[in-house]
Amino acid sequence: MRCVILVIKLLISIFKIFVVNTKRMLEACEAFVTYESGIILERQGFEVNDEPVWILGREYDTKTKLDELNSDVKSRLLLTYRRNFPPIGDSGMTSDRGWGCMLRCGQMVVAQALINQHLGREPFWPVGDDQRTTESYKKILKLFEDKKTAVYSIHQLAQMGVSEGKEIGQWFGPNTVAQVLKKLSEYDEWSALKIHVAMDNAVVIEEIEQLCHKKITPTETETSTWSPLLLVVPLRLGLLNINPIYIDSLKACLQMPQSIGMIGGKPSQALYFIGYVGDDVVFLDPHLTQNAIDLDEDEFDDSSYHPATCARISFQSMDPSLAVCFSCTTHSEWKDLLRQFKDMTEIGKKQNLFEVCSQRQAEWHPSTTDLADEAIALDSADSEDEFEILG
Repeated sequence: MRCVILVIKLLISIFKIFVVNTKRMLEACEAFVTYESGIILERQGFEVNDEPVWILGREYDTKTKLDELNSDVKSRLLLTYRRNFPPIGDSGMTSDRGWGCMLRCGQMVVAQALINQHLGREPFWPVGDDQRTTESYKKILKLFEDKKTAVYSIHQLAQMGVSEGKEIGQWFGPNTVAQVLKKLSEYDEWSALKIHVAMDNAVVIEEIEQLCHKKITPTETETSTWSPLLLVVPLRLGLLNINPIYIDSLKACLQMPQSIGMIGGKPSQALYFIGYVGDDVVFLDPHLTQNAIDLDEDEFDDSSYHPATCARISFQSMDPSLAVCFSCTTHSEWKDLLRQFKDMTEIGKKQNLFEVCSQRQAEWHPSTTDLADEAIALDSADSEDEFEILG
């Protein structure tokens, strides 16, 4: 009997040691990575089935191209919450956890446009030995580094928002972040990316041609140049939920070769949507909090900038405020995108998401917006995780 008691006591002691060590291990992990609660993650990755998967204009059959599909997803840049970066201005904030998710989604859209421009659409990560690819890849990463000197950093986004009436730590809507990114793109001399935000549910061809298609007339000849375009179309597709009549049109947008996804979310969280399968929309989630990384070091681990997998929610679960995004690195790509817009909006095919017109009508107001007035924020006192409702 005494032996049995001793064995039981020994097992209890071993179990206590195991619990303590496990707790310490989890606390150590928490020091590096944390996940914000409340995200729907029950459907992650892809399984083999008959439904094709569309990722940024590419179609994949999971029965024959599952490896290629996963490689494509892993080559996207994942920009998430970070901690322990230099303070943003005079705010003292060294992390964007809890408020920066829409800014991170905006960063991911611009990053994809730059990848298309400098690296092409094919999967490229892990980066191999090609020096040109490696240099371009590192240049793109450094544009989003968490320091004030990076053009598209969380510091620049937040502070540009201040100049437009948004306090540091305040939520942005899809429209607001697009307008701020448009202003910041003027400082990216390397890429010369032009960001056009199509207001009033209208893509005006003349405005985009004037923005991107510049003619230079030398002494004897005339040549034209096309600046790479990132087109953002903010939309409101319902009151509290997306109206189902628009879902097929959203799918059509994600099938276009020029698609670089959508910025939006589900109520309470901003997400970057990169594709769909069946009635589910595929997204990358910025709500992972990681330590800031110094990209000036000769050797750094870039795995935290790429997703191990992705997740899915139903189209019906999306917030109705979103922005569809397209990248045209050449004039011919822009012309092809216009053709696809025309096909999508023909009567009897799909519900129009927006209009495409040659010129802006005189009675329309200019395609700009006051960032302080463009969205009605839900009362942040109720929940710091509330989503912005666009007017």
